[in-house]
Amino acid sequence: MIWLTILTMTLIIFASRYLFLDPRLPIKLNYQTQWFLSYSSPAVLTAIWAPIVFLPDNKTIDLTYTNPYLIGAVVAALIAWKTKNVLLTAVISMTVFFIVSL
Repeated sequence: MIWLTILTMTLIIFASRYLFLDPRLPIKLNYQTQWFLSYSSPAVLTAIWAPIVFLPDNKTIDLTYTNPYLIGAVVAALIAWKTKNVLLTAVISMTVFFIVSL
């Protein structure tokens, strides 16, 4: 039953992605739908990083200067904003995170 569920979910995800990626299929989204979907990536990424940064112990919100996740996220945001370089942002923010978490 587990394998059937995995295969079914794989087919559903593949089909939903394929319908929008294959240029031969006559599916075109209107401007409003494209604009609405442009917010899906930031929303998903925020749902991933926000609990990690603000709830490091999974119990209480930690907004103190001793939270290495918060410091690393702030450094990453500032470096990304100033340099717009993904590699530099990742390396420096991870280095700051590891130094602070020691």
